[in-house]
Amino acid sequence: MNHAQRIHKPDNRTAINAEIGTSTGVLDQIHQSGKNIVIYQRDTSILNDTIQRVVQQNIEFRSTGTTDAIERELKALFHSGKNQLIIQDILELLRLFKEITKANSFRLFLATINTNMCRKFHTDVNSLRMLCTYTGPGTLWVAEEGDHGNTTQNNQSSQDELPCQSMINQVDTGNVVILKGALYPDGNPVLHRSPTIETTGQKRLLLRIDINESPWI
Repeated sequence: MNHAQRIHKPDNRTAINAEIGTSTGVLDQIHQSGKNIVIYQRDTSILNDTIQRVVQQNIEFRSTGTTDAIERELKALFHSGKNQLIIQDILELLRLFKEITKANSFRLFLATINTNMCRKFHTDVNSLRMLCTYTGPGTLWVAEEGDHGNTTQNNQSSQDELPCQSMINQVDTGNVVILKGALYPDGNPVLHRSPTIETTGQKRLLLRIDINESPWI
């Protein structure tokens, strides 16, 4: 079965574990009890030219530290003025993530991806993670419906067990998502996985930002 096809498109009426909106304010809803994924829907068409240039570079960039330290390294990597728009976007997302998490240190990963990465549904061993797929198919995630009392049981399913197809959703390209991991205090991580692209020849430009500390412990 090709799980990258016929993906259910959720909204915030049917997926009780998700908050989905068209303003950055929706991202702060990740702290709500019972919510383990928030999605900021946005138009990134202004970035298209820059994104295509970056994808062709087959980039893999990692940086750890404060927002200021990451900004310096990012600007050193993208020294061309043609890349200013994507630099500004990444730094704005990093700023938003800092406001939401109240953390001071982060791990940032930006890379051109042409493999399946994490191809099985899983939960992350972290607190919060921000993702943005600038080009290519976005992250797959599992919606929850009904009683929150079954949330923990649903999320502890074996990675080898495939969730019901109707509950599998996909983040649209360019949208920003924050995922709860197993180390978040409410212990309600979201099941998710990377899209299957290895056999299709597709590429993704993926931004991933993690907290590099434990602000709630």
